[in-house]
Amino acid sequence: MSQRHAVVVGAGIGGLTAAVALHRRGWRVTVCERAPEPQPAGAGIVLAPNALHAFEAIGFDAGTAAGRAVPAAMGLRRRDGRWLSRADTAAIAARYGVPPLAVFRPSLAAGLTAALPAGTVRHGAAVDSVEDPEGSPVVRTCAGEFAADVVLAADGIHSPTRRRFFPDHPGLRYSGETAWRTVLPASGTGLPEAAETWGRGKRFGIVPLADGRVYAYATAVVPEGYRPADVRAELLRRYGTWHDPIPALLERIDPATVLQHDLYDLAAPLPRHHRGRLAWLGDAAHAMTPNLGQGGCQAVEDAVVVAHLLDGARTPADVSAALAAYSAARCARTDAIRVRAHRAGRMAALRNPLAAAVRDLAVRAAPAGPALRAMDGLLGGFALPPLPRPVPAEA
Repeated sequence: MSQRHAVVVGAGIGGLTAAVALHRRGWRVTVCERAPEPQPAGAGIVLAPNALHAFEAIGFDAGTAAGRAVPAAMGLRRRDGRWLSRADTAAIAARYGVPPLAVFRPSLAAGLTAALPAGTVRHGAAVDSVEDPEGSPVVRTCAGEFAADVVLAADGIHSPTRRRFFPDHPGLRYSGETAWRTVLPASGTGLPEAAETWGRGKRFGIVPLADGRVYAYATAVVPEGYRPADVRAELLRRYGTWHDPIPALLERIDPATVLQHDLYDLAAPLPRHHRGRLAWLGDAAHAMTPNLGQGGCQAVEDAVVVAHLLDGARTPADVSAALAAYSAARCARTDAIRVRAHRAGRMAALRNPLAAAVRDLAVRAAPAGPALRAMDGLLGGFALPPLPRPVPAEA
């Protein structure tokens, strides 16, 4: 190979992180994104310590790029406002090295894009197909063809490349919940603590952002495809009597900025996260529900790990070996988190009054120390695997 060329399918957080990580290792990178231009609207994302350590491994400072919002505490509340569990972020930082960081997702994407050479991200370049991934990969888009030494498919939860190359996989399953998400302008009255409030079959989350705005989200158990005609009225009906500041936040919602998505995860793990010189990452590889806040964080981990393993790849055989090592390093961890997130969602979405009361009592009774230690494998579980040995050249 001369200068190695990577084509990344999708300019989400995972795809852009992979592009930055590879660029900083000397790769030429092309990111193919179907959207005609960067999306200015969006929601928030909480970068847990594991994702922040992954960013540190490639020398990218997410706080500098997207702002630093570190709430004093995070936890779970009942609809009357009583805390079920509450953890000081200082304790999280002491245990895992850094506190969680809440950022506006489009700002993080813009920061990652700014770390790439101009022209790296090709908007309006929807990918039609990836050909010959086990030989000489070619990515065909509506804007032209790109020959690649490696292709990374970060094309989201409905990944067309996943469906094409794993046609027998059962695909996505509906979790039973839909989610509304929005970012509200600063109110000038101070930032609330970050919290998720649990009702029966309903949740509401509040996350302060660095610029004074608030990321708010809500979930409800509804039939798949349910879409209310009046979003604000729907949210007020469901959550308008909950504890402060939820009613005041709902009154400030602009329905035009509210995103609604049904929540899905993969019905079963993929058998592997690669095929030849093509690899999947993020939701394309292991779509999970957001109940642990790890969907984007695991995409960041994926991106950093795959770029690390590709660092020494100089031949097509090396690239294939690196992607096989990536599958070996990531499949078990991401699937365990996918399963854990699904189970957490089922518990949070309980609708039976008795079952929900027992759930709340169990959460309140759990000691804070052991509850935090139970997150060690998640929040402290990022590590770079050893590099694969170069594949000997054929005689």
